[in-house]
Amino acid sequence: MGAGVTEESGRADAEGGIPDPSLSLRGVTHAAGWTLRPAVAADLEALVELRAVVMRPDLERLGRYDEHRVRQRLRDRFAQGETSVVMAGGALAGCVAVRPAGDRQWLEHFYLAPSHQGRGLGSAVLRTLLARTDARGVTVALNVLQGSAARRLYERHGFVTETEDPVDVLMVREPGAGVRTRP
Repeated sequence: MGAGVTEESGRADAEGGIPDPSLSLRGVTHAAGWTLRPAVAADLEALVELRAVVMRPDLERLGRYDEHRVRQRLRDRFAQGETSVVMAGGALAGCVAVRPAGDRQWLEHFYLAPSHQGRGLGSAVLRTLLARTDARGVTVALNVLQGSAARRLYERHGFVTETEDPVDVLMVREPGAGVRTRP
């Protein structure tokens, strides 16, 4: 999961607003053995490396991989107050950030380590987030790279394509959009 789950081209990027703490994923503990905790500055380099590993296959496929840029984008956008670290089995398994973007919440930097992909963890984290945004009546937007396997995850959780180009797919999910079962 995660490959291409950010706005690699930089388009469709809204600014502004103050983070809504009620939409935060902080302090969530789940019976399935995973937790979310607030990101701290000391997490940054581990998250930067995670991003590089997760994004590399899709960026290479699109001819857009740059070893420095893939890391620098997260360094430039990292915000402790908007980022949560996914922990599984006591170890860092991923991260996710949610930030205000006008009348929407922007989901970005949602990466899971390859060893945690395809096991339902991404769906569990996303369900937790979407339950909170649904309760508040908030639309969620994200950008995913063309051809990324993560797009299917988002579609299963009610995201639909708003716009796309040869590199990026902007997806949105209105509050209460249904979750589809896997085909």
